[in-house]
Amino acid sequence: MSEKYYLGIDIGTYETKGVLVNIKGQVISKSAKKHEMIVPQSGWAEHRPNEDWWGDFTYVSNDLINKSGCDPKNIKAVSASTIGPCMLPVDKQGEPLMNAVLYGVDTRAYKEIDYLNQTIGEEKIFKFNGNSLTSQQVGPKILWLKNNRPEIFNKTYKIVNGTAFINSRLTGNYTTDHFSAAFVNPLYDIHKQNWSNELIDDLVNLEQLPKLVWTDDIIGHVTAKAAKETGLAEGTIVTSGTIDAAAEALSVGVIGTGDMMMMYGSTMFFISITDKILSDSRLWYSPWLFKGEHSLMGGLATSGTLTHWFKNNFAKDLRGEDIFIKLAKEAEQSPPGSKGIIFLPYFSGERTPIHDTHAKGTFFGLDLTHNRSDMYRSIFEGIAYGTKHVFDTFKELNYVPNKLYGVGGGTKNNIWSQTTSDIIGLNQILRKTTLGASYGDAFLSAYACGDLKKEDINNWNGIDYEIEAKNDNNDIYSKGYSNFRKLYENTKNLMKEMDD
Repeated sequence: MSEKYYLGIDIGTYETKGVLVNIKGQVISKSAKKHEMIVPQSGWAEHRPNEDWWGDFTYVSNDLINKSGCDPKNIKAVSASTIGPCMLPVDKQGEPLMNAVLYGVDTRAYKEIDYLNQTIGEEKIFKFNGNSLTSQQVGPKILWLKNNRPEIFNKTYKIVNGTAFINSRLTGNYTTDHFSAAFVNPLYDIHKQNWSNELIDDLVNLEQLPKLVWTDDIIGHVTAKAAKETGLAEGTIVTSGTIDAAAEALSVGVIGTGDMMMMYGSTMFFISITDKILSDSRLWYSPWLFKGEHSLMGGLATSGTLTHWFKNNFAKDLRGEDIFIKLAKEAEQSPPGSKGIIFLPYFSGERTPIHDTHAKGTFFGLDLTHNRSDMYRSIFEGIAYGTKHVFDTFKELNYVPNKLYGVGGGTKNNIWSQTTSDIIGLNQILRKTTLGASYGDAFLSAYACGDLKKEDINNWNGIDYEIEAKNDNNDIYSKGYSNFRKLYENTKNLMKEMDD
């Protein structure tokens, strides 16, 4: 009998990655393709669906198959994840009617958030969905579309996220998993786990939303048209897929209550698994990937994006492919505390726990003794202080992770990952395979087929090492964190005034 393979592809903010694996989790081939995040104006963030999503998917899929030399008929199943939550209107032919509006980094719908909170009521929305309305929620962005692009809204057949868009291209079916759906607030009822227009009946026809499925559901098979474009065999099983952060969490072994993932990506994202609905207006709640399980989450709006911004604007003198390594070495020359610089990482507003679309990025405390290394180190400390702010909020709900798994590109940056552990006071477990969400997608496709159990991820991806939190600089970081919190509190009104 021929060996069976499983294909996973993840579409991120700046890059699409894919892997082809066997039943043991061994990587047969891998591929990647870069794309850009479009920022038409301040507060907006977009992707081109046909080029950045489907175009990348078809490229990576074909590349994986060609590199592996395997017969496409031996690929048993495929699963995709994408950045989320996003909002994309498509017509009856499934064609995008505009660029996709991205997740919480896109803050264009702040007026719609205020409107929905005022007309429905913040407490009512929170009880219904388990989440407050923020830039991370899709509902206000649908209302923005209706208010600002009525000509597009009136042509809209379906409103989808990235994964639903990919699945529709692969199978012709529009589906989304419950984990993703919970972010379509105020249209998802967490208690009934279903779409609902109970809170607002004139925002969208519920038939315009994808069919709800669980993440381990098989949602269809690759069509003849999709087979020609992707290189996959017609009839290949397609499983639900999910948001990238959830797939990444699964890839590092977040499978039980008390497990938590900290993802260092373009943004920071935190996912914990709980055995009951645990919600707080400062954080995010969603049903977990599998029926009967729950998750509590947090996220910073910008993190890795800030390192790109700094490189592009303050390191133009550096050359080569290792610019980030050179900058990290420079940052290590600056002492803990960055010689007094406090950095607020709110370059696209902020998500949890302050949910402030008006928040602004800040280097505070600069003087003539500071240099590039101090500024770059302060970025990592500022992101870590923002992370601690989220973890302190979890702690207020009596949630402290039993196991904290670090994942993403930032784990390869020693000063970033070590500083984070030192500031939050928790060790991080790192797995051997750091392929991220695409690896989780491949695992999900095998799990949905019934070929694996959840616990098998520990065999797929063993533990590499642990980052131990050091307490040598507790006094410095404690003072820095206190100043970080005070700086935002003392400037947030001015930040809002700047947008008025």
